[in-house]
Amino acid sequence: MASPATAAEEENLPQVLLLLHPAAFTIFGEEHFTSAKFRFLKAYESSLPLDEFLAANARSVRALLVSAATVVGAGILDLLPELRVIVTTSAGLDQLDLAECRRRGIRIASAGDIYSADVADCAVGLLIDVLRKISASNRYVKNGFWASKGDYPLGSKVNCFSFSIWVFS
Repeated sequence: MASPATAAEEENLPQVLLLLHPAAFTIFGEEHFTSAKFRFLKAYESSLPLDEFLAANARSVRALLVSAATVVGAGILDLLPELRVIVTTSAGLDQLDLAECRRRGIRIASAGDIYSADVADCAVGLLIDVLRKISASNRYVKNGFWASKGDYPLGSKVNCFSFSIWVFS
């Protein structure tokens, strides 16, 4: 891992624009994302309106890092004439004007369907939890209700239900 750049070196590093505060900064700490190869330009820290901030600071930005909460349309793209790539940390791309990005030759990198299997596994696990009342009965016992209110009612068996699985290609 390269050491972070000094203040003088950092001025000459390519900028990665952040319109909103990334959740990963809060979860892992911003220090885990520092690099000697680029620096973050943080629009969310500015007191200026976004369009003024971008006009003043971001004309040379070539990379934009966004999440699902960041909407990037033609108006934003107009203020970023040198933008070449948008990296999104979310699976979906609904927040991006894909036609406008294509027209301008801006590449998109996303998480794609990397989380799909994990989300499906979680959904099945949560379904079993709800049907069998696992979490609810655990709270019932931990709160001592079994002593005053008696046994907790049983949940449903999973095999009593018919499930349809839709596969989209």
